[in-house]
Amino acid sequence: MGASPPHASRSTVTLSLCFMIALLEGFDIQAIGVAAPLLIPALGLTPEQAGVVFGAGMAGLVCGALAGGWLADRMGRKPLLMMAVGVFGVFTLATVVAGGPVSLGLYRLLAGAGMGAAMPTLVAVALEIAPPDRRTRTTTLMFSGMPVGGALAALFAAGMLGRFGWHSIFLAGGVLPLLLLPAMAWLMPDSRAAAAGSAQRSGSAQALFGDGRLLVTVLAWFTSGLTLLVLYLLLNWLPSLVAAKGLGGVGGAGAAFAFNAGSVLGCWIIGVLVDRLGPRLPIIAAYPALALSLFGLAGADSLLPVLALAGLAGFFLLGAQYSLYGVIPLYYPARTRGLATGASIAIGRLGSIGGPLAAGHLLGQGWGPAGVAMAMVPVVLSAGVAAALMTLRGRYAGD
Repeated sequence: MGASPPHASRSTVTLSLCFMIALLEGFDIQAIGVAAPLLIPALGLTPEQAGVVFGAGMAGLVCGALAGGWLADRMGRKPLLMMAVGVFGVFTLATVVAGGPVSLGLYRLLAGAGMGAAMPTLVAVALEIAPPDRRTRTTTLMFSGMPVGGALAALFAAGMLGRFGWHSIFLAGGVLPLLLLPAMAWLMPDSRAAAAGSAQRSGSAQALFGDGRLLVTVLAWFTSGLTLLVLYLLLNWLPSLVAAKGLGGVGGAGAAFAFNAGSVLGCWIIGVLVDRLGPRLPIIAAYPALALSLFGLAGADSLLPVLALAGLAGFFLLGAQYSLYGVIPLYYPARTRGLATGASIAIGRLGSIGGPLAAGHLLGQGWGPAGVAMAMVPVVLSAGVAAALMTLRGRYAGD
């Protein structure tokens, strides 16, 4: 058996591994979107069928997040993360042999389940290893791996899909998580939920809605649902929407890269602001700024403005969303934060299912790229109102 890394570097090693897991998830999630301009005609998918396939991955994320959040409070983080990474690696790899909408949707469903199970566990790990005054930025730093992975997927698409076909991005996205498993087995220390050995454990309903947390829980779910609706609509459809503006597949891949690059900066900057100023001002301000970015993106028809506005949309959207991942669990006692995080992510994923479906439906009805972007503006503003109420009324539960 290999020696464990020194205690002083354990947090850094753990955070680095979690960052890599998030990066690979981001690569996998973005892969279906950047491959869509080639994948959809290759498999003969209609816009509605493509929306269902994209939504299947999100449905898997819902189921995985619910299961992962429940398990995060009951079993070691390490075996759960290894299982989740293995599942999404295997079924991303299986996407290579998909022959139609049914098999493609099934593989995306199962890959999504693996990704969903990992996400609340990553939040729980971040809250365990971070000092109290750095929790939000630690969470956002870790989850910034997702847009980094998305940006790498966009670069991969721009450089490789034309030469090797749409299969190549899923081959890379499936093999890399499986290669990460030995490093996790050797380097990642195990940990258990704060109250795993407690004889007294609150019921799920009491943990989520008791002690005055009903309003905060409902607002957190509503905010997550609407925010993820917009996020996954853009992750899955942004390249195709930009290509439909007459900017081609390269323009679509460029917009996806700009969106993800802006997201990384948003994660870091807004995460730091939340730790320094509290969650209210940074998160509340992010939503109207996002709405303005989408409004501008709807009207832009040349490459440079599209890239700039896509980057701004990523900055405010992911900066707000990943900061919420660091903030929402703190409204709950430490012993139930895995459950609370998993429930928030899972309910939010219902919105992520709706986003790709909504885009497919709107495009099928002839709305066009501008119409789809404009339709998201009132959704963003509604999420911003809910986030404002949540941060104004929520109170941290303490450790």
